[in-house]
Amino acid sequence: MRILIIEDDVDIAQGLQETLRQEGYAADIAGNLAQAWGVLTSEPVDAVLLDLGLPDGDGLTLLARVRGLRPGQVVRPEHDLPMLIMTARDAVPDRVVGLDGGADDYLVKPFDVQELLARLRLALRRTSGRASPLIEHGKLSVNPASREVLLAGRPVNLGVREYSLLVAMLQAKGVVLDRARLEAAVYGFGEELESNAIEVHVHHLRRKLGEGLIRTVRGVGYFIARETPP
Repeated sequence: MRILIIEDDVDIAQGLQETLRQEGYAADIAGNLAQAWGVLTSEPVDAVLLDLGLPDGDGLTLLARVRGLRPGQVVRPEHDLPMLIMTARDAVPDRVVGLDGGADDYLVKPFDVQELLARLRLALRRTSGRASPLIEHGKLSVNPASREVLLAGRPVNLGVREYSLLVAMLQAKGVVLDRARLEAAVYGFGEELESNAIEVHVHHLRRKLGEGLIRTVRGVGYFIARETPP
């Protein structure tokens, strides 16, 4: 999953980026509102971490702009793009304005990064319509908090990229994801990757989780089928 960090403090932004990548997310940084809007209107993003005090304006203006989109625009609609505010503004009225303005959560700096990760997981879980913290599919179970993957109750060791790819397909069950969308879920904007990287990751996942889990639509992409009721 791709997370956009909108933060002008380089140390904070890079620290968050490294933490998120270690957790299996693709993470990218925008240092101001203009850069952030450029990313949101041109690239797929699964969640946003939004600072408010930015060099070219207040992050609340970006929040309002995203939440006021018309159908057909590139940025995802309000119910489908988790946006978490992270700011030094700790007054209750500021929190009320941020949450009423459409933020999914509001964290006051300095915050514990583990709490941020937990709140991010919760926001992503709400977006996907899951009540359980686990992502389950047949005999497969994924715990995003611990990144533990179990197949028929037995742990499966996945690399960071393999894990990210698996989660992206599990969260879009029944939907064919093309190469560009899968690359966006696994790699950041500036990261280099081999032309067959996705195919290699899919091959490894099939070897570890079974050949029947991931299906190929030739010339289009890959998907995990929805489970059919018994």
